Amino acid sequence: MVLPEGKNLGEESSLVPCKVKGNFRLKGIRTTNPVAVGDRVSFEMNKEGFAFIVAIEERRNYIIRKSINLSKQAHILATNLDLVLLLVTINHPQTSTTFIDRFLATAEAYGVPAIIVINKQDIYSDEERQTAEDLAYLYKSIGYKVYQVSVKQNLGIDKLREELVGKTTLLSGNSGVGKSSLLNILVPGIEAKTAEISDVHDQGMHTTTFSEMYEMPVTDQLELSDTDTTPDRKPTYIIDTPGIKGFGTIEFEKETVSHYFREIFRESDNCRFGNCTHTHEPGCAVLKAVEERRIALSRYDSYLSIMQDESEGKYREKG
Repeated sequence: MVLPEGKNLGEESSLVPCKVKGNFRLKGIRTTNPVAVGDRVSFEMNKEGFAFIVAIEERRNYIIRKSINLSKQAHILATNLDLVLLLVTINHPQTSTTFIDRFLATAEAYGVPAIIVINKQDIYSDEERQTAEDLAYLYKSIGYKVYQVSVKQNLGIDKLREELVGKTTLLSGNSGVGKSSLLNILVPGIEAKTAEISDVHDQGMHTTTFSEMYEMPVTDQLELSDTDTTPDRKPTYIIDTPGIKGFGTIEFEKETVSHYFREIFRESDNCRFGNCTHTHEPGCAVLKAVEERRIALSRYDSYLSIMQDESEGKYREKG
């Protein structure tokens, strides 16, 4: 479905069911979805009244991951984004730091600001709450915004909502972390399906099967976030995506992986060699920072795992 150019979801307009021309898929587009949510496109109507997408405008940015479909190269989650909310949980299910770091590295690589949202504060034990605090401290110290919320009890959501005003935001994370529940609060009335966590594997079950964009209602009382200085408020969109188990990076060069880890990139200025890979070289400032615990071992391990992806030319799923 395509919205006519210049129209917002809430305005008088019509959605146009479109198809992608067969030859359009063959123009060097090596993804499972040549057209993604957030794309601005041109379409034409044929004599029979069917609409076909004939062109995609240049994308400002996008979030892309290695596709689980081995016949294709990649899958684009969404395009033309102002923000991504990465929803994570300490338990029920547990979101691994490897997943978080891979996602953040991709957001850095493609120029999409990211916010981490730690959900399910209402069900954690004292030990798990401390783990959540430690996780929040880690990523805040790197430079990321982190919110700790309870979607179920609607705690911490108002401040989070302010971050979204006037932006197009991608909502992503593992299955079962509460994306659909959060969406139901942010966009009342859509009744996104939710599901219980599997008792067997303590993992979420897919309820969202395809990406979809919604317009979030904004009241006059809702203030613009500090980063939004636009005098005329833009529409606020949220893109909901299916839950992701693993996140394979793509189109990364080994020489630039460190650029997508903020603290590693900062330390790399002090390395003895300009082409240091931060794995074994003498005089490596990054290795020294890891040893002195100024760079978290979990972050360094995530860096190494992405380097291994590029070395092997494949992605081994890590939850």
